[in-house]
Amino acid sequence: MNRSVVIWLLAFYLVFNVVSASGKTGREIVSLNGIWEVEDSIAKEPPPEVFKHKAPVPGLANLSKPAFKDVDLFDSMELIANRVRQGKLPESARIQTAGIPRQDRDYFWYKKVFNAPDKRDVAILRVNKAQFGTAVWLNGEKIGEHAGCFTAGYFNLTKTIHWDAKNELVVRIGAHPAVLPDTYPAGTDFEKLKWTPGIYDDVSVYFADNPVIEWVQVAPRIANSDIVIQTKLKNYGKTDRFIVSQMVYDGDKVVGRAPELAITIGENEEKTILQTVRLNEPKLWTPETPHLYRLSTKTVGDSLSTRFGMREFRSDAKTGRFYLNGKVYYLRGSNITLHRFFEDPLCGDLPWNEQWVRKLLSDIPKQMNWNSFRFCIGPVPDKWLAIADETGLLIQNEFFVWTGAPNWDKNYSRKYDVQEMINQYGEWMRDNWNHPSVAIWDANNETLEPLFGEKIIPAVRGLDLSKRPWENSYNPTVHPDDPVEEHPYLFYSTAMSGQVKFKMSDLEKMDGNTGRANCAKLINEYGWLWLNRDGTPTLLTEKLYPLLLGENATSKQRFELDAYLLAGKTEYWRAHRKLAGVLHFVYLTCSYPGVYTSDHFIDVKNLKLNPYFKDYMSEAFKPLGVYINFFQPTLKIGDTKEFTVYLVNDYDFPVDGKLNLSIEIRGGKTLCQTEQGFSIEPNGSTILQLNLDVPNKPSYSILKAVAKPSKTSISPTISRHWIKIER
Repeated sequence: MNRSVVIWLLAFYLVFNVVSASGKTGREIVSLNGIWEVEDSIAKEPPPEVFKHKAPVPGLANLSKPAFKDVDLFDSMELIANRVRQGKLPESARIQTAGIPRQDRDYFWYKKVFNAPDKRDVAILRVNKAQFGTAVWLNGEKIGEHAGCFTAGYFNLTKTIHWDAKNELVVRIGAHPAVLPDTYPAGTDFEKLKWTPGIYDDVSVYFADNPVIEWVQVAPRIANSDIVIQTKLKNYGKTDRFIVSQMVYDGDKVVGRAPELAITIGENEEKTILQTVRLNEPKLWTPETPHLYRLSTKTVGDSLSTRFGMREFRSDAKTGRFYLNGKVYYLRGSNITLHRFFEDPLCGDLPWNEQWVRKLLSDIPKQMNWNSFRFCIGPVPDKWLAIADETGLLIQNEFFVWTGAPNWDKNYSRKYDVQEMINQYGEWMRDNWNHPSVAIWDANNETLEPLFGEKIIPAVRGLDLSKRPWENSYNPTVHPDDPVEEHPYLFYSTAMSGQVKFKMSDLEKMDGNTGRANCAKLINEYGWLWLNRDGTPTLLTEKLYPLLLGENATSKQRFELDAYLLAGKTEYWRAHRKLAGVLHFVYLTCSYPGVYTSDHFIDVKNLKLNPYFKDYMSEAFKPLGVYINFFQPTLKIGDTKEFTVYLVNDYDFPVDGKLNLSIEIRGGKTLCQTEQGFSIEPNGSTILQLNLDVPNKPSYSILKAVAKPSKTSISPTISRHWIKIER
């Protein structure tokens, strides 16, 4: 390197580390979260002159005060098609548009005044997520539009902003999905009754000098103890030469750094660079040990902090397993359908109450022995994923598309603008790719549409340097090792017909197979046993519970049966080791008269689960799983019966101990029992055969298996089956 270059780099280094051209270093961020003024309109523009309502951001328009009438009433194309199939609407009711608004407005307008700092080179507004579509005005001038409902919109305010002064920001969102082109993704859901608009994620403005850091992607490489850093820069000013610095922190300690890189960027040019940083003795991120690092990226005028975890997740078709950091890892968990919860009468501002969200995503999942969720039929605010990173959850992150299969309804047809889909899927990945909790990209739910596998996924897959697997619902896998989801609703035909088509005793002759072979299979829906929070059946189980319990059953009886049957199915699906993961449906959704599904809270505001559900399902999901392959309703007194008990071990270490099998009166008194030792390899399973002499006295009893590990740090696991001992 010649002397002049050395002098230039030294001078630039001093400037870089002391002050930028504006007299400030790094990025300034102003949060615009809080109370905004709100108004509605039919007209697309101009903005209203008078604002008479107020609402929180982030939040939903139905939180406005005073309230807007009919704020979320909209019948989607999918809901109408569903009602036609059910015979609730005539064939002539079908539509080929996004849906029919049931309200006298098309738009909501949000207004906020904020102070800008002293002049910087660039001012960028970020609206993390808003639906349905976003347009922005600053100080009376229109800045731009963003069609995405599930991705962040960025708006350059630089030419219009008043520096060191007050600025009036107006954001327009659609009042319902029909304001967007029918071919754009605004959410599809056959069972969603309300569509609530709102700016439902954070809003901020950031100020910086050139070159501006557009985004950073961090991709761990576990085998080499390093990370690949992809940094996109943009120079909004004249051509110049800049230095980029990257440094990794573990707390306050520097554990890795990249050599400073000098690059030339032209006027209004974007440039993407790749660097590799080795970490000193990296700590791996897992749900059990969710260790997080921080990457500091700096230019002379901008800075960005990016949190990440040293985590690799993959699926393998040959073994049918998921692998976390190179080790077999079984997923156990549930689903959250937040956009359905948005329509719940008790939703309010709960999704933006951090204490509530942390309990939802941290405290309760640990009690339930869950390590994963599918964020289903609609995305969550970014804060939710940040909490999942911290608490330790693996997320199947699903884009909001559900269009079914042609054999559902030959007259239903939803068309998409392929390029717009590709653009929005790319934005979706950009927004989420640094979260270690995000383990699987889920392209859609219950959808058979070739364009996802043929065009959309291939176009965006390479953007993710972490190479996460993609799940593509009913469609063929795009990569041979991609996982597939299964929805084995064994009670479906019984519930829909009102006639017994399936009995739990049928499981005794089944082997856990669900359908497609030669792939990692993930069950993320099963049960078909939903009850409202008051214990009444939902729309999809109205015929089921009278068949199972009779017409005069109480809510308590239904709650207990629901929990018992769900636990039995959970134990069964885990026992045969045909699945890479088992996720129950559904942990959080809406509950009110007329809904199709519901969750298991009896008090959603305080997050109190139904005690039967918590009792049975927390046992069914323990890493040491127990399943009694016996669901006969009766046993004859005096018989000697051989029982088959399956044990699974989701730990990455061997587990041994004793299995106790007993028959107890439902009050707790043991009538007979036997015990046998067990030993299970890491992530392994075993099958035991145990004999019991059935008591000589008739009773309503419980067949109970308890696995008691030798390692005292592991709690025993209990499986219970209801039986009647009779003559």
